Amino acid sequence: MKTFFVMLAILAFAPDLQADNWPNWRGPNSNGVAQGKSFPTSWSTDKNIHWRVELPAFGSSTPAVWGDKVFITSPKKGSNVVLCLNLEGKMLWESEVGKTINGKHKMGSGSNPSPVTDGKHVFVYYKSGDFGCLDFDGKLVWKTNLQSKFGDDTLWWDLGTSPVLTKDYVVVACMQEGPSYVAAFGKTDGQLVWKQDRMTGAPRESDQSYTTPIVTTRDGKEEIIVLGADYVTTHDAATGKEIWRVGGLNPKNSQMWRSIASPVFYDGTVYAPYARGKTLTAIKVGGKGDQTKENTLWTKKGVSIDVPTPTVKDGKIYICNDQGAVECIDRKTGETLWKVETKGGRRGKFYSSPIIGGKNLYTTREDGTTFVVDIESKQVIAQNKLGEKTAASAVLVNGRILMRASDAIYCIGE
Repeated sequence: MKTFFVMLAILAFAPDLQADNWPNWRGPNSNGVAQGKSFPTSWSTDKNIHWRVELPAFGSSTPAVWGDKVFITSPKKGSNVVLCLNLEGKMLWESEVGKTINGKHKMGSGSNPSPVTDGKHVFVYYKSGDFGCLDFDGKLVWKTNLQSKFGDDTLWWDLGTSPVLTKDYVVVACMQEGPSYVAAFGKTDGQLVWKQDRMTGAPRESDQSYTTPIVTTRDGKEEIIVLGADYVTTHDAATGKEIWRVGGLNPKNSQMWRSIASPVFYDGTVYAPYARGKTLTAIKVGGKGDQTKENTLWTKKGVSIDVPTPTVKDGKIYICNDQGAVECIDRKTGETLWKVETKGGRRGKFYSSPIIGGKNLYTTREDGTTFVVDIESKQVIAQNKLGEKTAASAVLVNGRILMRASDAIYCIGE
C-alpha cells in the first residue's frame, strides 16, 4: 500500500514523464508545438545526453514516436529501411521497403519524407516512390510504388513531402513538373481509394512543391489542405474532390518559385509561406471554387522563410528564417510583434523547422547547433552544439528531446 501511494505522488508531480506521442513530423497537433511544458535547454556532446544510437546513413526525415517506440527512416546499403528503437535507445527491429535512390542536395537523401503512425501501423514514403505500411513488430503489411503507378518523379530536387493520415486513409500529395495529384490509400491494405489530379498551370519549377498537407476538420467533415504550384487547395478527405482554392501567391507568374516550407493551420486560418521565402499569406478556410479575393486576409512580405515551416501557439505565429532570425507575428494582422537574431546564419543555414516546448522555441542550424529562444522574455537563452549535420526537426516528448543528426539519433535529457 505504501508503494502504491509513492507511485501516485511521483505521477502527480511529474506530468512530463507520462507517455506523449509524436505521430508525425510536426507533432501531436501538426503545428510544431509539444504537449509537455518542461524540456532540456542545455546540452552538448558530453552533457545531458541520455543516449546516442548510430544510424546507417544520413537522412533528413524526422522520427515519429508512439508510446515507447521511435520510428526512423534511412538509406542503408542501397535499401530504404525503417528502424525502430525504444525510448531507452535499444534497437528493436529494422525492415526494408524497396531500393533507395540517392539524394541530390547536400542536405537531401532518399529518405527525406518523415514517417507517420496511427498507433497501430507506421507509414513510410521514399524518393524511390516506395510507399509502405508496417506493423509495430516491423512486419511489412503492404507496399506499393507511386512512380510505377502514376508516373516518374520529375522534381528537380529531392522528394520532401510526408504522408498524412485522415480518419480512414493515408494520403500523399505529389506536386511536380509531370502529373501532379493528391491520392488516398486504405490504411490496412494500401488499395487506392481516390486520386485527384492537381495541375494548376503554374510555370516551370513553380509547379514543384516539397510541402506536406494538413488534415483539418470543418463542420464535422475532414478536409485536406495542400500548398504548392502557386495555390492553396482544399480537398474533401472522403473523395479527394477540390472544395475551394486560393491563388495570388505568384502574381507575376514567376518561374523558379518552388515551395518548400509547409503551411500551418490555426483557428480557421491557413498561413502559407511562399515566393521562395519572400511572403507569408493568411487565408481563411471556407467557401467553394476560387476564393482568392474572399479568403485572402493579408500577405506579409520580407519574411525570408524558404525552408523552415512556421509554428503557431496561443494566436501567435513563430517563424525562423533561413538565416536563423526568430520572429513573432500577430496572426490577425500579420504585424511583427518582436524579432530576435540568433546570429546563427553566419555559419550555415537553417533547414529544420522550429518546435515550441513550453515557453521555449527550439531551432537547429545545419551544423547541428540548436538555439533556444524564450518566447516570453524574447531572448536567446542557450546555444547547444552536437557537431553533426542536421536537417531533421527536433522531437519533444516525455520531457526529453530526440535529435536526428547525420550519423546518429540523440536522446537529450537532464
